[in-house]
Amino acid sequence: MARKEPPKSRRKTPDASAQAIIDAALALAREEAWQTVSLSDIADKAGISLAQVYAAFPSKAAIVGGFMKRIDQQVLDGGVIDITEPARDRLFEVLMRRFDALAPHKVAVAAILDGLCAKPTAALAQAPRVLCSMAWMLEAARLPADGLIGLVRIKGLTLIYANALRVWLADDTQDMARTMAALDQGLGRAERLAHLCCPRRRKGEENRDPAPA
Repeated sequence: MARKEPPKSRRKTPDASAQAIIDAALALAREEAWQTVSLSDIADKAGISLAQVYAAFPSKAAIVGGFMKRIDQQVLDGGVIDITEPARDRLFEVLMRRFDALAPHKVAVAAILDGLCAKPTAALAQAPRVLCSMAWMLEAARLPADGLIGLVRIKGLTLIYANALRVWLADDTQDMARTMAALDQGLGRAERLAHLCCPRRRKGEENRDPAPA
C-alpha cells in the first residue's frame, strides 16, 4: 500500500517550523500546566509533524531556549544604545526592552517558569542559555562581557534580572513601575558595589560604568 505524503500545509521551511513550534509552545503554556505539555501536543498545535519538531528542537528545554533567543533578537533589534549615557542607564534601557518584548507572553512565561521550578534539573538546564542572554544584554549596553570582569558582570546581571523578573511577574501596573523600581535598585546596588571593589578599568572606560556583581 502506497504511503501518503504529509499535507502541504504541514511542510514548512526549517525557520518557519522553528517559529511555529515556539508559538505553539507558548499558546499551550497559556492553556495548561507546562509540565503536562508534550512534544506531540506542540507538533499538533503547530500543524507540523513530530519529525519536524525533532529537527528544530530536540527537547522542550530547547524550545524554551529558542524562545529566549527570539527575545534576545528583539532586544538587539531595538536600536543602538547611546554610548554617552552612564552604564547603569544603558543597562536599564536594555533590560526594560527585554521586559517589553516579554510582555505579550507574560502568562506563558509565568507558566513555563512554574514548570521549571517544579523540576530543578530542567531549570538548571536553562542556566547556560540565561547566561548567554545576559552576555548579549551587556554587549547591547556596550559593556564588554569577556574576561574575568565580563564573567562577573554576566553573573551579576543575571541576579539583577532574575529579581526584576520575579517582580515583573506580579507587576500589574500599566507602565511596569514596580519592575522599573526593582531593576533600578538592583543596578544601583551593583554600581555601589563596583565602586567599593574598585576594579581596574581599561583606558578610556568611564569611571561611572558599573560591573554588576
